[in-house]
Amino acid sequence: MTGAEPLSPPARALLDALAAPRSENPFPDGPPDLGRIGDGELGALVPDAYAGENYSAKNLIREAVAAREVTFSPHTCERVFAALAERGTRGVGGAHIGLGLGVLLRCTGPWPDGLSETARPIVRYLIDKPDMLRRAPYALLGTAILAGPDLHGEVLERLASHYGPIGLDEMRWLEDWGVEGFAVMSEFFDDFYVTWLAPRRDAARRLLDKGRLAVARKALEKAGARLADIQAGRIPFAADKAFTAHEVAVLGRGARLALERDEPWLPELLDRMLHAVAVAPTAARTLPSQALLFELARAAEEVPTPELVTSLRAVRRIVRHAGVAKQLDRKWKRIDAALAERADVAFRLPDLGFGPDGVLRTPLGEYEAVVTVAASVELTWNGPGGKPLKSVPAAVRRDHGDTIKELRELVKRVRAHVTTLARVLEGGLPGEIAMPYGEWRDRLGSHPIAATLVRSLIWEAETAAGEWRPWLPATGDGAPGGGAPGGWALDDAAPVRLWHPIRSTPDEVRAWRDLLVERRIAQPFKQAFREIYVLTPAEVATGVYSNRYAAHILRYRQLFALLRGRGWKSDMLGPWDGGHESVAYRTLASGEWRAAFHHDYVESMDERELCSTDQVRLARREGLGWRDAPLTEVPAVVFSEAMRDVDLFVGVTSIATDPEWADRGEDGHIDYWRRESVGDLTATAEVRRDALARILPRTKIADRCSIVGRFLAVRGDLATYKIHLGSGNILMEPDDAYLCIVSARSGGGTVFLPFEDERLSLILSKALLLAADAKIDDPSILSQIKRGA
Repeated sequence: MTGAEPLSPPARALLDALAAPRSENPFPDGPPDLGRIGDGELGALVPDAYAGENYSAKNLIREAVAAREVTFSPHTCERVFAALAERGTRGVGGAHIGLGLGVLLRCTGPWPDGLSETARPIVRYLIDKPDMLRRAPYALLGTAILAGPDLHGEVLERLASHYGPIGLDEMRWLEDWGVEGFAVMSEFFDDFYVTWLAPRRDAARRLLDKGRLAVARKALEKAGARLADIQAGRIPFAADKAFTAHEVAVLGRGARLALERDEPWLPELLDRMLHAVAVAPTAARTLPSQALLFELARAAEEVPTPELVTSLRAVRRIVRHAGVAKQLDRKWKRIDAALAERADVAFRLPDLGFGPDGVLRTPLGEYEAVVTVAASVELTWNGPGGKPLKSVPAAVRRDHGDTIKELRELVKRVRAHVTTLARVLEGGLPGEIAMPYGEWRDRLGSHPIAATLVRSLIWEAETAAGEWRPWLPATGDGAPGGGAPGGWALDDAAPVRLWHPIRSTPDEVRAWRDLLVERRIAQPFKQAFREIYVLTPAEVATGVYSNRYAAHILRYRQLFALLRGRGWKSDMLGPWDGGHESVAYRTLASGEWRAAFHHDYVESMDERELCSTDQVRLARREGLGWRDAPLTEVPAVVFSEAMRDVDLFVGVTSIATDPEWADRGEDGHIDYWRRESVGDLTATAEVRRDALARILPRTKIADRCSIVGRFLAVRGDLATYKIHLGSGNILMEPDDAYLCIVSARSGGGTVFLPFEDERLSLILSKALLLAADAKIDDPSILSQIKRGA
């Protein structure tokens, strides 16, 4: 029991609940209001909750403690260690050793005397557990300091053989700081750290003040030197043996810390390390350490910088191990999405020698190589007098092979920069990121690599409090300054951000769309043609959740890949315990909001993996946790962008988009397929219809096409067809017979599109094919048309 610490009635009720039998519901009238229990009182319950057997009461306390800044009296700290010792000597649960150090960090008074007596049995029990040595070294060493020098020395000796020189350097530094240093490291970095307590950020800051950044730099420099020795043959090469697992973890933490601080010495050091760790010093397809390469790639997912992303992309081109290359390829979208959350560093692009016009010229004898950043990044060649050439001159190929290779690598590098910048800009839309106009002009608007991409996007500036005015740099429409059309004076300090259609009127959106199509300006991502999602009366009524995309049947593997690619995190579904339901999460607006997409596993009659969709919720960050917010309180841009992602998931992975599904027989989902394959249009399909209305008049089949409701109607010579603008499925008049065309080989790629949309391209390709149906020679398509006509 809590001894000298009195409890309020709500806390006493929780204490009584902990004494209930394990499987009994101790709250028949509902759990108590934990808001009436203070942080110190809640801390006083932790020893009893840790030792308690009733899971309902135990988990309720555990969740509350993890979400609050709980404190512990010296008496409670003593009781926690006693509980750890009692359970540890009985071999229960690994003793959750990190909890003991955690309560000491939060102790409201002097640490209690006699901790050595309770710490010794804990350490003695765990010292022979290899799993604890591997997963909780900091908690074990910190507790061993309390236990006494003999056990402390024994633990350190056990750890030395596993940790390597870089890991031991960190341990020696922590020795100088004592128990508190190991306690902080345990909270942040022990894999086995119990989730009772939320990490103390103030303790982490104190650790930084103690010099952890210097330790991180020393570790990274040691690693760089070791890799250089391996590449030079001074250290024998052994595949994947350059570093111990603990050294990799130390280096990963050090890199993250330096990336968070944006240390100026880091980019060049990481670039050298990555190039040295990615390939063997021999012709082998192995590498010195896959683990370190992937650890640094994970650091880029969590704390990216443009320089690190550029280095990783360069390494991807030289790595010889096919499996490693494939793993890196899976990370780019997540890395780019994370970079969008670091607007302070995301727009830091090198000029790579390009002039203000976005052109880099390299003389090679009487010839000239020209790399141009325009709608795309291209390498072209000029002959004497500046005459354009169709290919690389033979003399240049003969005499300047290395330069050609370098220029082609440069083109790939610049394309990677442009791709990353586009994803960063789009990823920043929910946070409505703004920067001063002067900074925008210098870092983006006039940057030799960024300018072309930036000029094709619509921007807006705050010209007065709450008044934003848009402009399109590519045309000068609405541009600030001078005599530009619609120009206005704009101070360098005026905030500038990307325009979003949800903040504009329908007439304004239509005007921008018309302008893009008229001027044939293709945007790097959907902006003027971006789907917008506004609250419906049904969503206002449901309060904190939306059922707008519930009850769809999706192809799960495809959905899972798309979730990961769009920066959502979720556990995988499957026919195993706990695998029948999952929630995918994505943070938005610089981590202030979180979207949740619920989905469930669906049993299938064959080996196809399916899932069904459920609620979408949005939560606001609240302290260390999240609180579901009424949808009416969610910022319009955040709501729209979250729902846009879910619409994409449904629109791309629904079985309704599979033209061959109808041929698979009755499987329990055929009714859904029939309904949704030609059902109401989603917001994405509505935008597709709007784009088609502008594009079709400019095509050679304009006189054979018309948009009718949910369909693009196409008049062929053999029949008249209706292509659904959502799924792309085709019906034939007069009786809506289904026509299955999996793909259409056509010249659809020659039609100008103001944005990339695979489904729109497919629909146009099918339309071009069917408008000339008399020329179709595919027997499977012709037989269907003749049956339906």
